[in-house]
Amino acid sequence: MELKEKLISSFVAFEEGLKGEHERLHDIRLEALKLFEEKGFPTKKEEAWKYTSLNSILKNDFSIIPKNETVVEYKEVKKYLLSDSDTYKLVFINGIFSSHLSSTTHDGLDVCLMSSALTKPKYKMIIDAHYNTCVDKNDSMTALNTAYATEGAFINIPKSKVVSKPIEIIYLSTTENQALLVQPRNLIIVGENAHVQILERHQSITECSVFTNSTTEIVAHKRAIVDFYKLQNDLDTGTLIDNTFIKQKQESRVSVHTFSFGGKLTRNNLNFYQEGERIDSTLKGITLIDGKQHVDHYTLVSHNQPNCESHQNYKGIYDDNSIGVFNGKIYVDKIAQKTDGFQQSNNVLLSDKAHIYAKPQLEIFADDVKCSHGCTIGQLNDEAMFYMRQRGIPKKEAKALLMYAFTDEVMQSVKIPELKTKVARVIAKKLGVSMGFEI
Repeated sequence: MELKEKLISSFVAFEEGLKGEHERLHDIRLEALKLFEEKGFPTKKEEAWKYTSLNSILKNDFSIIPKNETVVEYKEVKKYLLSDSDTYKLVFINGIFSSHLSSTTHDGLDVCLMSSALTKPKYKMIIDAHYNTCVDKNDSMTALNTAYATEGAFINIPKSKVVSKPIEIIYLSTTENQALLVQPRNLIIVGENAHVQILERHQSITECSVFTNSTTEIVAHKRAIVDFYKLQNDLDTGTLIDNTFIKQKQESRVSVHTFSFGGKLTRNNLNFYQEGERIDSTLKGITLIDGKQHVDHYTLVSHNQPNCESHQNYKGIYDDNSIGVFNGKIYVDKIAQKTDGFQQSNNVLLSDKAHIYAKPQLEIFADDVKCSHGCTIGQLNDEAMFYMRQRGIPKKEAKALLMYAFTDEVMQSVKIPELKTKVARVIAKKLGVSMGFEI
């Protein structure tokens, strides 16, 4: 049975197995399932998926109903956490919440489970007002997540709250002899004048065939500040489709940094919707892959009001037979005068067999704007390599130094020091050198 047919035929049994708190989402789930049944999985015939195929992934016989919790010791996952920092933590193992690895709170803010929030009457109004309101309801992968999601993070930051420590949302995968489809759902509401830093990490810790179809909704209210970081470093058996939808209100500032270092196939759909004036949206990313890994960044910034800004800066490094895709779009509505939109994609190919497909797009209906986009694809600077080699720096270390310098523009804007160090170490490991310095 094909995976699409299996998902459609299993839906009734899936809903029957849910607890009562999910019942009021039945109509939303059913509508989403109908759209997925109509559209199915995306194919390369769709312009947005022109360079990315899911065919090899969909051949697996995935288990689609979550099983019981897999017990993992803290020592096994410590290296994937910001362990030297005091943080709030939501840790999920194979899609199931791990209470003994997590640290939640309701003290002045809410960092808890989506299922927990659904059981409490005090959250009913805020969930009804925000759940499934930011998403693209014509996107089949988001619809599939809406139909089947059972768990994820619920984060509610009240008005004027400055969260004193970062929040971690960690999805770990470790299965044996079983292909698993996991569909986490996160809802993050940041109140007026509030400020929060959040890290979302997807990581397979054993060789396991895991297909993660994740959806995150972020609502940033008036003058809210949100720094959101994504760290993706699955093993070559992991597949990740990451859908993130961000709705910004007046004078809010939201930045998203995406670090893609692993996985068989990674697709990042990052969508910003500006719904007020003097909004700032920042999208930055570093991709460093090799082998036959595939990373696809699809971004959209929808400027719907005047006097707003957006800044996109993506760096890609591709080795061996790896494939990168950057498909970025800036949309400017006719009333969005004085828009300042910037988009840049810079890429380095370390192998003759590596590929990058770049498609920057501007769709502008206003006449008083400042929008620009650019893309570069090249190789390492031979003169710079020669300069460093002449000064006694071995070839591998010289190559690593150039790669660090290439990514530095993105790394400098990371505001969590330990995360910055951790990402630098991942980059060093990918390049096969020891890190004797920080970036």
